[in-house]
Amino acid sequence: MIWVFWLTVAFLLYTLAGYPLALWVVSRFRNHPHGRGAITPSVSIIIAAHNEAGGIANKILNCLNLSYPRDRREIIVASDGSQDATAEIVRSFSDRGVQLIQIPERRGKQFAQLQARDQSHGEILVFTDVGVELDPGALQSIVANFADATVGCVSSEDRIAKRPGFKGEHSYVSFEMWMRRMESSIGSLVTASGSFFAARRTVCDLWHTDKTSDFFVVLNTVRAGMRAVVDPASVGQYGLSHSDKSELQRKVRTIVNGLDVFFMYVGLLNPFRYGFFSWQLVSHKLFRWLVPTAMLVLLISNCFLWKSGAFYQLSLLGQVAMYSVGLLALTVTSFGQWKPVKLAGYFLLGNAATLMAWFYFLSGERFVSWQPTQRG
Repeated sequence: MIWVFWLTVAFLLYTLAGYPLALWVVSRFRNHPHGRGAITPSVSIIIAAHNEAGGIANKILNCLNLSYPRDRREIIVASDGSQDATAEIVRSFSDRGVQLIQIPERRGKQFAQLQARDQSHGEILVFTDVGVELDPGALQSIVANFADATVGCVSSEDRIAKRPGFKGEHSYVSFEMWMRRMESSIGSLVTASGSFFAARRTVCDLWHTDKTSDFFVVLNTVRAGMRAVVDPASVGQYGLSHSDKSELQRKVRTIVNGLDVFFMYVGLLNPFRYGFFSWQLVSHKLFRWLVPTAMLVLLISNCFLWKSGAFYQLSLLGQVAMYSVGLLALTVTSFGQWKPVKLAGYFLLGNAATLMAWFYFLSGERFVSWQPTQRG
């Protein structure tokens, strides 16, 4: 049982701290910057929407105000079985060149994106969510990366709109963006920000209507011999989830669909063909999805080692305390005002979502249709 305990500790240390540290070290010696240029290829901005009457007008206005030649860009909104006034609002912008694709029955976000892709004409496809606000120069900035012929997909950086107080999601997003910058400097991203990313039309030829596009488009890119990069100057800003419940549901849905994509593209784990990217893919995705299972193994093995010395007793008490603090942060509002407490709560929420996602995935459950996360 001691071996189980220490192997689990080693796995967790590598996944949570060792991999990010290794990325930083490798980036010092293997830095592959990509070119940028003042180019204006034809661009199609694709927005998938389901019951977004409350925000679709602001999103369209935001896209219309992006600084990019009007004759070089088009805006397409695919309404996925919306039952509110989404379609009517989009139609009101038809005189400004906004196109509506109305899908009668709800078929899912990726299906809606596919319908828009098939009716688009742009060399570069830009995918963005309704709840994300883009800076005026964001479109020109993200497109500039395609001046480098080796770049097939470009991700924006996520930024949470500032609100009073601290939320665990802030720290998670900041850390994730840092890791993506490291991965991009080494060679290629593992996944893009689904709220705002762009890709060459060629890497979008293979499309899955039941899988997460911001993940499989990146993997299509790598399989095609190109790279996916991040553009820190292209920012997608959004609010925090309205509740822990909605954040849990979003994470479960995202991870289930991510697992589905991962195992479909498992051939990318061949290091002899894909080099560093194989290491990045397994470390960033699979190992992180295995963290909650490893934590359970650590807890159980630690229980068996209670009589093996003071170290193991303190270790077990520390784990119990961390889970207790995290649970209190999620259930008692007044308790979760201290930054470490909120981090513990968000960490516990993420691990619970991952365990639930594995259960759904292994039982064959998939989340094709989606409910846009309510943010503020």
